[in-house]
Amino acid sequence: MHKYPVLLFALLCSADSALAGDAGTVVENSLGMKFVRIPAGEFPMGREESPDSWAKDFPQYDYQRFLGLGDESPRHPVRLTRPFLLGQTEVTVGQFRQFLAASGYQPEAERDGTGGYGYNPAYDPATTARGDAFEGRNPRYSWQNVGFPQTDAEPVLNVTWNDAVAMADWLSKTEGQKYRLPTEAEWEYACLAGATTRYSNGDDPQQVIAIANIFDADSAVNWPRWQGYAITGHDQYAFTAPVGSFAPNAFGLYDMLGNAWEWVSDWYGQDYYKQSSVNDPQGPDTGRARVRRGGSWHSWPFYARCSFRNWNTPESRYTLLGMRLLREVEADSPK
Repeated sequence: MHKYPVLLFALLCSADSALAGDAGTVVENSLGMKFVRIPAGEFPMGREESPDSWAKDFPQYDYQRFLGLGDESPRHPVRLTRPFLLGQTEVTVGQFRQFLAASGYQPEAERDGTGGYGYNPAYDPATTARGDAFEGRNPRYSWQNVGFPQTDAEPVLNVTWNDAVAMADWLSKTEGQKYRLPTEAEWEYACLAGATTRYSNGDDPQQVIAIANIFDADSAVNWPRWQGYAITGHDQYAFTAPVGSFAPNAFGLYDMLGNAWEWVSDWYGQDYYKQSSVNDPQGPDTGRARVRRGGSWHSWPFYARCSFRNWNTPESRYTLLGMRLLREVEADSPK
């Protein structure tokens, strides 16, 4: 028997078969961006584990790191009342290039003249105060130059929250469909894809290498002082990977963890989970920083979990920071 009989009946009756399809339907837009239909549903958002539980699987970390995760709790029920279409991958360099060419939009790092960040091995990780070999802001860095080579198939980086919203707004106007950034709740629900574990493929940090381009033995070559925090395996990528290079989650989404941090729509609120609504939470009404999720190619596995929250001011741009867009399902499409 079909898993979603109501959706199947609606599919047979709908005039728009692409949007009316079952969960997992893939829709392609005018820029060649693919979107996966994510069903409405409920899930427990956030995570609560004891410091000893974290320390067991992350023994190389300072114990104090496990005491600062209060913004992931309390774990609370969330209900997403409508399906949505989420980018199957992060927005790529090539897709962003097409957007700029068609819209005439100038990214914030170029418009304000201060540039972005870039990888610079001359910033010796063993001796500099930052210790991360990332230089910026500097006008020579932008989405086109992040300090290491990128192809059009890799995730665009050095984009601000405002850049991401501008791309979504342009697509909405151009296509007559509503595009936007996902909310934190939509993002975490899509990342877990039905799982209740730290990662969509389990709790073991060493196994996340199957689904995510994060800080591993290939990346650690460039940061030897942090080698102890790297995944022990090799994924063949010291920096970003072409999107879709790793196994998808159960929803058919790629790189929800790793490769690039992804902007979401919410303002950051440290205690927001204590007051979050159950239905379709939108985050605080105001704030100073926007949330980013998912970790990047440079993230240690502890910070590339489905529930981990990070944030930056909306004008921030960085060598690790990209985006994934959401397209809403029209109101008359079946749930």
